[in-house]
Amino acid sequence: MVEKMDDASTTLRLLQNDVRRGILERLVREPHYPMQLAELLSVSQPAINKHLKELERGGLVTKEKVPSDKGGPPKRIYSVTQAVSVRIDLGPDLFRIEQRDLPKGGPMRLTSTLPDGARTVAEAVSGRKKIAVGEGLDHLRHLSEQLDVLDRQRDALIALHQQVQNRISAAVEADFEAYEERVMVHRLLESPNERLDALALGQHLGLGRQEIAAMVDEVGARLERQLAERAGHVVAVKPDSDLRWWLGSVKRRR
Repeated sequence: MVEKMDDASTTLRLLQNDVRRGILERLVREPHYPMQLAELLSVSQPAINKHLKELERGGLVTKEKVPSDKGGPPKRIYSVTQAVSVRIDLGPDLFRIEQRDLPKGGPMRLTSTLPDGARTVAEAVSGRKKIAVGEGLDHLRHLSEQLDVLDRQRDALIALHQQVQNRISAAVEADFEAYEERVMVHRLLESPNERLDALALGQHLGLGRQEIAAMVDEVGARLERQLAERAGHVVAVKPDSDLRWWLGSVKRRR
């Protein structure tokens, strides 16, 4: 059974082991047999088989049976098939762990989202199964420079996000006395473009349906007043309107 890889915790668990990292470091270059990996990593073959099974269960590697050179039974060979990016941002008012699948397809399929400086590389390698090492080094050097620029821009954005979050946290401490309300507000801040799962939050806090519904109403009303005061106008709507889409909704049991 392959575990779902949309949860970065699976990948982090697999990568925390030195031997598994060593296995992946070699498999990304070319497929290997378990016996090869055991010799290269100076680890027993039973231990290598155990780690390969874990990586296969996590979806990071796949195995294939190939004919034996000596005419014996088929041998198992392993390779890396999953292409992901795992990002961790950690600091005061900052905790983000995210795993993203890398886009699939050939180089030209990427051009619509690539920065201008990288499109020439995509065009140069498109439709070619092999490129010379010298040419490849030049392309990789150029792409590494592009990645460095994007990383610096992302670092600056994350730092700005952290500073905004820090200033909001000071207001949350002052405006919301109850711990449960502060947890709800922080959940909203962590995913500002997603609807809050109020029922899941209630279970996390040990609150019943009526309690979490009342808290959603209270926090929502307070945030709407703050938004109205900042905008300089008042919004008048029915209580059951969906203006608070970001807060989710909880129906009270009658």
